[in-house]
Amino acid sequence: MALKGKILVVDDEPIVCERLKPALEKIGFYVETHTDSQDAIDRLAEEKFDVVVTDIKMKGPDGLDILHFVKQQSPSTHVVIITGFATVDSAREAMKSGAADFIAKPFKIRQLRDLILRIVEK
Repeated sequence: MALKGKILVVDDEPIVCERLKPALEKIGFYVETHTDSQDAIDRLAEEKFDVVVTDIKMKGPDGLDILHFVKQQSPSTHVVIITGFATVDSAREAMKSGAADFIAKPFKIRQLRDLILRIVEK
């Protein structure tokens, strides 16, 4: 199977990273995960990814900080925000700042997988 692209997953809950990595690799993506948001920003400064999936509420830089950093460094990178603290205001701010989409936790892995496939195929 040909590589469909590179994804960076950022979530301070290790279980989220542990579940998403194999699910996304299974459908042909190279996946890196980070539970520390500053480590993720440092990695994003070094490497370009096709998609970044990030939690919105984390210690240190939050998901909106990551979104802004990605859009400055690599405007063509798609950012999907995931959060257990979904509000209309946070969704609106994320979308206005350039997020490709916003998914509330808990979500089905299939839902995120399908969303990423649609984004990458555009």
